[in-house]
Amino acid sequence: MGLSLPGLNGCAKHYDGPVSDHFNGEHFFNPGKPLTKGLGAFLKWRFTSKKPVWPEYSDLADYDHPPKRVDGDRLRISFVGHATVLMQTQGLNILTDPIWAERASPVTWAGPRRVHPPGIKFDDLPPIDVVLISHNHYDHLDLYSLARLQNHSRPRIIVPLGNDRLLADNKPPILCQGYDWGDAVQLSDAVTVHLVPMHHWSARGMFDRNRMLWAAFVVATPGGNIYFAGDSGYGEGDCFRAAKDRFGSFRLAILPIGAYEPRWFMAYGHMNPEECIRAFEDLGHPWTLPIHYRMFPLADTDYAAPLKALWVAMQNHPAAEGRIVPLIPGKRWFVTK
Repeated sequence: MGLSLPGLNGCAKHYDGPVSDHFNGEHFFNPGKPLTKGLGAFLKWRFTSKKPVWPEYSDLADYDHPPKRVDGDRLRISFVGHATVLMQTQGLNILTDPIWAERASPVTWAGPRRVHPPGIKFDDLPPIDVVLISHNHYDHLDLYSLARLQNHSRPRIIVPLGNDRLLADNKPPILCQGYDWGDAVQLSDAVTVHLVPMHHWSARGMFDRNRMLWAAFVVATPGGNIYFAGDSGYGEGDCFRAAKDRFGSFRLAILPIGAYEPRWFMAYGHMNPEECIRAFEDLGHPWTLPIHYRMFPLADTDYAAPLKALWVAMQNHPAAEGRIVPLIPGKRWFVTK
C-alpha cells in the first residue's frame, strides 16, 4: 500500500499525455476493471483493521556479497527483501523496486517499519546498470534509495509514465526515463526490457490516485525471459495470460504473495498465495520467486501467513512444488533454464 498524508514527499506534477486505452486524459486505469474503492473504503479498513502479528526487528543470519558481474546465460538472483531483487545475467546488474530505507513511508518518524535489514548491505552492491520501478507506492518507489543509487553508480532508471516527473521533482533531481505499457527499452545488444500491464493502482498522497502509471516488466535475454510483477492483483489473470501469449515462455517469474488481508479491500491490488499459483500457471509454470512479504507490515496479513498459505496452496497444485522457490533476504539463487 502507498497512501500517505497529503502534501508530503511526492505529490508531483501530474502526467498529461495523450488519451489511450488505459489513460483517460487525467487518470490511468486497468481496462475493464475500474478501481471502485476510494477514500471511504480506505477509512473503513483503517478503522476496522485488526493488528497483524509481526515480530520485533531482527538481524539476518547471512548477507549476500554478489559478484561484480555474471556473464552469459547464467542467471544469479539475490533476494534483498520485499520487492527488491538483484538480477545478474548477460553482464548486466538489474535491481527491482529498491528500498534500503528503514520505513516504507513519506516520513522517517512514522509508517511501516522494516523488521529485517536488506539482504545486501548497500556498500556491498555491485555497480548497478538498470533499476526497474513498478509503481509509486512507498514500499516500491523509495526516493532515498534511488538518490543513493544515483550517487553510487548512476544506473539507468526505468519507470512507468508520470513517475519520471516525480523523480525529476526530487531535490536533487533523480535521472530516469518514463515509458508506457507496450514500450521496449534496449538495455544492451543482448537484453531488452518490455513494460507490460499489471493489475494495480498508484498514489503518493490522498489526492493523486492513479495519476501515475504502474507496470510489470519482461526482461528478454538470450537465456530466457524474466517476468517481474512488482505488485499486482490477480485481476482474473488477464495480464499474466497476455504476457504468456506475447512472450511465449519465461525462465523466471517474480510474483508477490503478501499484504492481502482483508480480501474485501486488498484483493484489487494484492494477490494472495493461491492467486500467485494461478499466475504461475497462467505464465506457463516458470521457476518462481515469491516476493512482497515478511519485511514491512503493510496490511492485516500476519508475518508468517503468506508462506504458510503458499505451502497449503501448493498441495492442490502439484506443478508448483519445486518450481516456486521462496528465499529469505540475503540468500541467492542460480536459476537453471
